[in-house]
Amino acid sequence: MTRLAGMLFSLIATTLAGSFMVAALTMGYDTLQPLLVAAALGGLAAIPATYLVAKAIVDNN
Repeated sequence: MTRLAGMLFSLIATTLAGSFMVAALTMGYDTLQPLLVAAALGGLAAIPATYLVAKAIVDNN
């Protein structure tokens, strides 16, 4: 499951970080610090999301 989670994390983290950055830009935060915070929060949110997705994939097989 670790290898699966590693591959999923690379996809989920970039997706969530990008989504959080788009949300920050939409709310008017267009300087460096808020965008870095949004990207970091997206990366942190990807950790439990990756675990849940990997667990669901492994449990269904």
